[in-house]
Amino acid sequence: MSRLSIAIVGAGIGGLTAALALARQGHEITLVERRTGFSEVGAGLQLSPNASRILIGLGLGPALRRVATEPQRVLVRSLRSGKSIGQVALGAFMRQLFEAPYWVVHRADLQTILLDAVRSEPSIRLVMGRTVEAVEDGPEEAALTWISAGGARETFRADLILGADGIRSRVRQALGDGTPPTYRGYIAWRATFDRNSAPAELAGDETGLWLGPHGHVVHYPIAGGRLINLVAIEKSPTPVEGWAAPGHRDELLARYGSAAPALRRLLAQPQEWLRWSLFDHPAERFAKGRIALLGDAAHPVLPFLAQGAALAIEDAATLACLLRENKPDVPQTLLTYEKQRLDRARRVQDEARKNGRIYHAGSLIAFGRDRVMRHLGPEGMTKRYEWLYGFRIPE
Repeated sequence: MSRLSIAIVGAGIGGLTAALALARQGHEITLVERRTGFSEVGAGLQLSPNASRILIGLGLGPALRRVATEPQRVLVRSLRSGKSIGQVALGAFMRQLFEAPYWVVHRADLQTILLDAVRSEPSIRLVMGRTVEAVEDGPEEAALTWISAGGARETFRADLILGADGIRSRVRQALGDGTPPTYRGYIAWRATFDRNSAPAELAGDETGLWLGPHGHVVHYPIAGGRLINLVAIEKSPTPVEGWAAPGHRDELLARYGSAAPALRRLLAQPQEWLRWSLFDHPAERFAKGRIALLGDAAHPVLPFLAQGAALAIEDAATLACLLRENKPDVPQTLLTYEKQRLDRARRVQDEARKNGRIYHAGSLIAFGRDRVMRHLGPEGMTKRYEWLYGFRIPE
């Protein structure tokens, strides 16, 4: 096959997966990262079967099994009363239905596994401490200009430039989209803590989801079951600055003052909280010429469907599959990539926004929501998302 030179901007989950998948197709990869080192503090993420299937296919299954946990269900409760609303079947039922597991992991663990795999590939060059200044398309190649931490400027030319540089993507501007992301009126608090400190009734191998009109809470075990990842969402008209603003526990507890006692005890466990504001941006363009986007750079999505990382992993695998043919026409292949991914990304964005409204519904709508959950039952709730979890890369 024809060996392409590909520059990937951003070494997050999507960028690392893309680098690995594309290198396995025989391409020469330069992975450019703004940070000078890797660190992820207190964050978990969910790898539904549409994502875990791809990572297993890349040979990462054994490493992931050592650090991931596999919740048996999602137990949905009323945030105020603590009463059960419904369940979503995970575990064995999810594996049987979709032939892949539903894992939850610490983001740092997944990043480490991907990074180790990337560093073992001789055709991947990882360039750290470089800030992208300009991206330019051309008929025969594209150009990427970056500045090093020391101020040196360098221009790198490649057959294809892939932007995996997040919600405030610089590469997206090269596609003609300079519109900033939109704040959606939510702030997320996140923390991790020792699982042994959790209330006994909330320390099982399951995901907890607590719903209320002014916010909701999600928790699940990570790091091989040693820690609990805890995320609390609050409605707020004003965003916070940055992606890891410190949060004060007493302020959070005051906001959840009417929560069920067990949930309040859970929220009181972490000593340190970090906050970030929730944004998204309409999925409009994935590619133009020799420049393409993936993950949050292309389609930032609210976390209410737990698909941010999964969609980026899907993007990476789809593009790698399309670029495996002999002597690919890069601009045409990228248009095909956009065609295959755009409608799906939009649907996931819409479903995530809708979930936000459903999770925080007032009493009348919440009454109907709860009846539907009970009527469908755990397996019916899972089957509602066959279109999502059953994803396979199109041939």
